[in-house]
This record gives sequence, structure tokens and C-alpha cells, in this order.
Amino acid sequence: MQYYGSDHEVLQAAYDWLQQGHEPALVTVLKTWGSSPRPAGSLMVMRRDGVLTGSVSGGCVEEDLVQRYVDRQLSDSYLTCIDYGVNREDATRFGLPCGGRLELMVEQLNDIEQLHQLLDAMQQQQLMARHVELQTGKVSLEDARAEQDFVCTNIYVRKIFGPQWNMVLIGAGHLSQYVSQMALMLGYRVIVCDPREEYAQAWQVEGTELITIMPDDAVQKYCQQARSIVLALTHDPKLDDMALLDALQSAAFYIGAIGSRRNCELRRQRLKDLGVSTAQLQGLHAPVGLAIGSHTPAEIAVSVLAEITQQRNVLEQSEKQTVSIV
Repeated sequence: MQYYGSDHEVLQAAYDWLQQGHEPALVTVLKTWGSSPRPAGSLMVMRRDGVLTGSVSGGCVEEDLVQRYVDRQLSDSYLTCIDYGVNREDATRFGLPCGGRLELMVEQLNDIEQLHQLLDAMQQQQLMARHVELQTGKVSLEDARAEQDFVCTNIYVRKIFGPQWNMVLIGAGHLSQYVSQMALMLGYRVIVCDPREEYAQAWQVEGTELITIMPDDAVQKYCQQARSIVLALTHDPKLDDMALLDALQSAAFYIGAIGSRRNCELRRQRLKDLGVSTAQLQGLHAPVGLAIGSHTPAEIAVSVLAEITQQRNVLEQSEKQTVSIV
């Protein structure tokens, strides 16, 4: 089974339920204040018998919301916006951290063809924007760009579906299998590059894209945008260094390579001899991943994705603070 991230899982459930004759309602986190557990844009889908997929709080909000839907306490016309945790008493009651608050949008889903179009685009690794007019509930789909983010105004809500981040893995070995599986769950588009025939033939991770071109060509093709990640995972300097040489001179957000500290220092010197500047080398995470004492491929994959996630969260928080200042 191919995996395309949690958004796809929620939409697929809604699609399947519509086919089965259920009445699914889509819930979207519009805004958060304080320490709300889920970010804006998070999704959940629920149906009249209380079954749900996804989450909007990680606490008791889901239970209360589903019960209100089952009891038909929510409007069936157009859409409904709901506040949770507007005061300290409600925040405690619904399991939100003290001071937390979130605003939710609830939509009754009935356009199965539109859901099919959106799911198909995601499976084809295409970005799609879902645009909802708050006054009428009208929903439209349009092509999207990787740099677009979730937007909520007084007039409309726009959420981007599909992989907005490219992850290029150099090497189709054992470690890449674990890294790619975890990356798919996190919503990345995963491109695995390995020109070695014996490795390419053995690759079997569904949902990834396997290419057999040279690593530097792969970086030039897939990593010309800021929302790109390059991981050199072969232990073969002839392949890893080719990718890193181009990656460190690209717009890629995160660049990492496996190896011991000694081998990583030797790699840095080789790259420096090839013309990579000291400033550019500072962008190389090597050894890659957080230092959690990992040894097995699965543990190393956890450390790699943990560090990338940490770096992304720092970046996104910084961007939010910049916007709020402006």
C-alpha cells in the first residue's frame, strides 16, 4: 500500500465513506492561539455513527465535536466555524493546554468527484489548492505552488494538498528504505537516486520515485527550490560527494551525509578542495541526524527525520514571528 501522508489518509476515508453511503464531515483547524496541540491546516473527518480519522487537537475536542455531529447539533447548511478553549475553564475541559485555543471549520462533504480529483492529484505527486469561500461554502480546486502555505482570512480558506517538500536520497540501500518510509508518512515527495544497477533493481518502497541518473544530475533536477532536502546515504564518496558538491551550492534547505566524524571531516576537506566555500560547508549536516545513540538503520532514520523536523519547525516558527512583526 502506498502512503501519501496524513492529509491523503483523511481524504481517502471521506471518499470511501461517501461511496458507502455515509455522511462525512471534514474538520479543518483554522487558527490556533497559545499552546494548541495541532497546527492550522490540520484535518479530521467524521461520520454520523461516531467513527473518525485524523485529529485536530489530540485531546477531548474530537470526542465533543463528534458527539455534537452525531446528535445533529451542527448546522448542515454550508459550513460551521467553532471555537474551543476560549477561556481557561473550557481549555481545561477539552484537554487543551492552559491558555490554548483553536478555531475549527466543519464542512459537510458531498462532492465525491471533487474528492476523487484531489486524491488523484496527490497520488500523482501534484500540488493542489483547495479554496473554500466562508460565506457560501463553495469549494474550488486549482494548481498550487510549493511555496504557498495555509491561508485563513475572513473571506476564504486555502489549504495546499500534496508534497510541498522534495527529499532526494542518494543511494537505494537499507538505510534509505527506512528513511523513505518515514518521510512518506511525514508528507515528503521522496526521490531515490542510485545509478548502481544492483541497488536499483532491489528497491521496493512504494510511493517513492526511483531514478538511476547520476547524483549531481538528480540534485540539479529536483533541488532548485528552497523546500528541498538532500541526503547522501551510500558511504561511497564517488556518489555522495557528487551530490553534495551541487547540493551545497543550491537553494536546498537541508543537506546531510552519513559517516563517522573522521570520514565526514575528510569529506569536508575533499569538498573544499573542489571549490566549496567554508560558508557553504557550514550547511552540511555530517554526521547526519540528532545524536541519540542510534546504531540500527531504523534508529538512524529516526534521528535523521527528527533533526530535519526540528530544523523545519525552527524555520517555520521564525517565519511566523517575522510575519507577525511586519
